[in-house]
Amino acid sequence: MHCGRGQWACMVRTMHWISPGERRRLGRARRRQARRRQHDELHPGKRPAGSLELLARSMQGRVPALIALKYEMMLESPFAYFRGAAPVMAADLAALANTGIECQICGDAHVRNLGAYAGPDGRLVFDINDFDETVRAPFEWDLKRMAASLVLAGRAAGHKENTARAAAEACAERYAALMRQFAAMPMIEVARFQVRRMNLARPVHEALMKAERATPRHTLEQFTEPAKDRKDGTGKGAKTGGAARVFRENPPLLRREKRARAEILAALAPYAEMLEPQRRHLLGFYRPVDVAFKVVGTGSVGLRDYCIYFEGNGENDPLFLQVKEETHSVYAPYLGEPRAPAHNGMRVAQGQRAMQMQSDPFLGWTHIGSRHFLVRQLNDHKGSIDLDDLAGGGLRAYAEVCGELLARGHARSGDALAIAGYLGNGGGFVEALARFGALYADQTEKDWEELKKARRKIRRPRGE
Repeated sequence: MHCGRGQWACMVRTMHWISPGERRRLGRARRRQARRRQHDELHPGKRPAGSLELLARSMQGRVPALIALKYEMMLESPFAYFRGAAPVMAADLAALANTGIECQICGDAHVRNLGAYAGPDGRLVFDINDFDETVRAPFEWDLKRMAASLVLAGRAAGHKENTARAAAEACAERYAALMRQFAAMPMIEVARFQVRRMNLARPVHEALMKAERATPRHTLEQFTEPAKDRKDGTGKGAKTGGAARVFRENPPLLRREKRARAEILAALAPYAEMLEPQRRHLLGFYRPVDVAFKVVGTGSVGLRDYCIYFEGNGENDPLFLQVKEETHSVYAPYLGEPRAPAHNGMRVAQGQRAMQMQSDPFLGWTHIGSRHFLVRQLNDHKGSIDLDDLAGGGLRAYAEVCGELLARGHARSGDALAIAGYLGNGGGFVEALARFGALYADQTEKDWEELKKARRKIRRPRGE
């Protein structure tokens, strides 16, 4: 719908206003479309292709020299495979009955895609922090991926099977309980809601401690080094563009980008135009110093990811921006009509803002040629969960935090009344989600074994 200046008037003419009671009843009616106890079903035989073929298709358009590296990272463990196999799970979820109750989903909800970062006011925030696959889709898809990740993470951390499965159940239970709470709250309070349970979860504490240490100055020491060209006696020679520090080479994970440098810096112009005026003003005081190509994550390996090192008031005022290629969400082929902006960087940024209470002040998007990119700060007070942090009692406490953060994100971007109406007391749904988590973890291990058997066909390109 394109309404221009009369957007609100256009919206009023086309919307059908319904009461809170009607919204709740609409949610209940969706139980006929997908029974709550039906959410433990899994039909891998209905995949449009085998897991290896689905992965191969997802590699199209990626940097060829890095595809073998992505596979190698996925081969490390079933959980590592799971991180890189979102295209496979998207196909599996699309083959199941769904509620049709849509909200903005993270799309890649797993235990390592939550973490700490600095909010606009500088305070540390813990929230969902990876939105590459975000799209409007059935709310339960996020919960099913999170449930499977909790079981896999529990197994990797040495927990017994019933403990790992209990964590998935705790996640769904807290989600349902909080969604019922949101359904009774004023919407303004839902938008401002703070998850308090974080203080009880040791893994969250560990991530926040890491984030305390991950300052821009720390990033400067981690990723850059003094310039080596000292022909003029200052260390700021022509080969380094007059810079005192440049990115430290660590191929293939990090290398200075010289060939595409001008094109990448030119992409800052359209990016700056979409920033809020005060952010654009602040960015204007920072001068780009160096550009690098960086390998990130597991799911994103092979996509083009650039880092730009800026200086503001001298060497002690660094700023690092990440310019990260974004392609279509893995769910897009299964959702029919477009559910997101045509620009995939915009899709990710808008999805992130819809689900997070506070987002990176430099979050935005741009393009380089025909490719779409997300722009955000790199490592600004960021801290993530390690699987070792989930040993002992940390798993269940963290699972409850996962459930509450997903509930808040879904309530902010969807309809808490409709979701709560569908869930009811949540008992049958919660139990089914836990069973699904265990089933999908088993299926992931089978798919991982299949990839291991095929590893001889995967060759690292020469020169890597």
